[in-house]
Amino acid sequence: MDVRQLTYFTEVAKQQSFTKAAHKLHVTQPTISKMVRQLESELGTTLLDRSSKHVQLTDAGDVVFERAIQIIQMVDEVHLALEDMEHLKTGHLTLGMPPLIGILFFPQIMKGFQQLFPDISFQLDEIGANIVKERVLSGDLDGGFVMLPAHDEDYDCIPFVKKDVYVIVHNDHPLATKSTISMRDLENEPLLLFSEDFTLHDRIIQECEDFGFEPTIAFESSQWEFISQMIEHNLGIALFPEPFAHKTNPNVVKMIPLEKPILWEIAFILKKDRYRSQAMRAFLDYVKKNSNLE
Repeated sequence: MDVRQLTYFTEVAKQQSFTKAAHKLHVTQPTISKMVRQLESELGTTLLDRSSKHVQLTDAGDVVFERAIQIIQMVDEVHLALEDMEHLKTGHLTLGMPPLIGILFFPQIMKGFQQLFPDISFQLDEIGANIVKERVLSGDLDGGFVMLPAHDEDYDCIPFVKKDVYVIVHNDHPLATKSTISMRDLENEPLLLFSEDFTLHDRIIQECEDFGFEPTIAFESSQWEFISQMIEHNLGIALFPEPFAHKTNPNVVKMIPLEKPILWEIAFILKKDRYRSQAMRAFLDYVKKNSNLE
């Protein structure tokens, strides 16, 4: 058994396909199939059920998959530690963040950080916060920016931004005359929400339920610009973090604070107990020094 066999096996399990795994790892399908069969032969058991369209883990495969992920991560950390000894100011980081956060903060973070560390490179995955959390926990991402909460037992969290959430309504909407809005005022109002993989989506629904009603969801989108246009046509009401509320058109819509504030808290998260390279430690230090907390 070697690490390459485990890498091929775990990728097939993640992709549920030999073809997709081969494409992801830049090898041929026969090569990856051969390596997985060798692993099964060495272990004396079947790890993958190939009888359906999507490849599935067997009971034995579940056990091996969990251990294989840990072994691969440990080997990766050994390589990182050795590279750190030789290249203290170089490295590569794979980060995840929702597009909302990326639009607002990432360019200015990158500009300042790369002036200090020009030889540290990045791969950025723009995905919803819930997916970022999953991929940080699985080890597919080195870290990521997300909206809190995150499970404290799984992650180390470095606070970065704290802002209020505002209600955004068309100027002709009856609620536009109010100086503050209660969540109760939004009962039966058509709400325009960010899509389900955004933490703010679940947070708003939970706030509505805490006030004793199920929200009327008119539309969901991952694009704040699209939601803004819907509001400008008076097709619904949205709740935006303050930085995005200020980007809306004040000639057409109004931003109104909530009576009971909802905080938009952004943090950088890492998996607990994972090895942190010199590059990651430098990035964490920069994030801490340039947080935007009020």
